[in-house]
Amino acid sequence: MSQVALTRDEVSVWTWMVSKGIANALSGLSQMVGQKFNVTSIDLKQFPVKDTAARINGSQHHIAGSYLEIEGDATGYMLLTHEAEVAFNLIDMLLGQPAGSTRQIEEMERSVLGEMGNIAGSFFLNALADTASLLLMPSPPQVREGTLAEIMDAPLALLMKKQDDALVIKATFSSDNRQIGGTFIVLPTMEFVKAVIQHSTAQSITVPIPVAAT
Repeated sequence: MSQVALTRDEVSVWTWMVSKGIANALSGLSQMVGQKFNVTSIDLKQFPVKDTAARINGSQHHIAGSYLEIEGDATGYMLLTHEAEVAFNLIDMLLGQPAGSTRQIEEMERSVLGEMGNIAGSFFLNALADTASLLLMPSPPQVREGTLAEIMDAPLALLMKKQDDALVIKATFSSDNRQIGGTFIVLPTMEFVKAVIQHSTAQSITVPIPVAAT
């Protein structure tokens, strides 16, 4: 199976590319929702795939969100999640309904959450694809509810078939008033990471400020 092994320079390029992708994803969400979103934290961690859900799942709260696969020149998985009450508030905002109107997720609500995931995933991949000259596309979103561990079951099971370790990108974000926000998680395959780094290097990309993954 593929193992995760990056040099310090590769980590710097990868971290910069991820930060650029996250910023673009939040820009897309901000445009969609009509609220400015800010990153509150970005973590890049390496875990054994089998331990990933337990290591990054800090809450057993009921959450809702969308799951997308990465397709094209490289593969991986993305999730955009919100605590249930936040998801309900976002749905009300996007549907132009009074706050508190949404109390459960049905067909229309699923469509709204799916489109949010599609926007975040597309904008994230576009930033990486444009910079590294790769073809990267999100699959149609699948909307899911449950704990974070439950929502991550499917992508982690698929990732485990390809590699033993996972490089996990976890970004949390919130609006200026911190009333709405969520978590964006990317689970790239090692082939995805290497493709982005190699193509970025081939494009002679200069990383503005070298940074290390936390």
